[in-house]
Amino acid sequence: MGKLILRAACAAAVLCPITAARAEVTNSTDNGFTVQHQLVVAADAESVWKAMIAPSRYWNGDHSWSGDAQNFYLVPQAGGCFCELIRSGSDDNIKTSEGSVQHMRVIYAHTNKMLRMSGALGPLQGEAVTGTLSMQLQPQGDSTAVRFTYKVGGYMEFPVDQIAPAVDAVIGEQLARLGALFGETQQPDDDAVDSESGANGSDDNASAGDGDPG
Repeated sequence: MGKLILRAACAAAVLCPITAARAEVTNSTDNGFTVQHQLVVAADAESVWKAMIAPSRYWNGDHSWSGDAQNFYLVPQAGGCFCELIRSGSDDNIKTSEGSVQHMRVIYAHTNKMLRMSGALGPLQGEAVTGTLSMQLQPQGDSTAVRFTYKVGGYMEFPVDQIAPAVDAVIGEQLARLGALFGETQQPDDDAVDSESGANGSDDNASAGDGDPG
């Protein structure tokens, strides 16, 4: 996964047309950046949540250390791991684990509303940075507005103007693949997730009803 994220900008550019998500690098400084993607999925929040917490269903195996998305797993509770087993198969197809990788750690989980994880993805894992990924759900009738926001900050040897677009493409690709599990997606309304009463669109200020202190 370490070297793949920089190649992902080109790969994701091919995949991006499968979604009508709103996407952008929303902020950038010398030592950090924010990327954000939104789309509306044709499914209820419970269904989207169940898919979202099963990364092996949609997270691209190209962005793994083992090359196989089936090695991903996620425990959706505080302290839980978005991790990956490094496995190999023998001639008789018996798989054994040779190691493991922690991609991110869950720091906030509210079923059907928001999952927030901390971790530096891909080559950022080897840098002195922190990353926070907030994955928010907002019911919209029979559909669900979904927003992925990833904030990265700290010391890194990658030029921000190069790594930020690559990370943006990778995060957008995963949201697109999640949406594709449910068929056609839609362009979200302005601030579709911001209006949500259960997980306020301001990533740092979810409502008191969510119990998120920010």
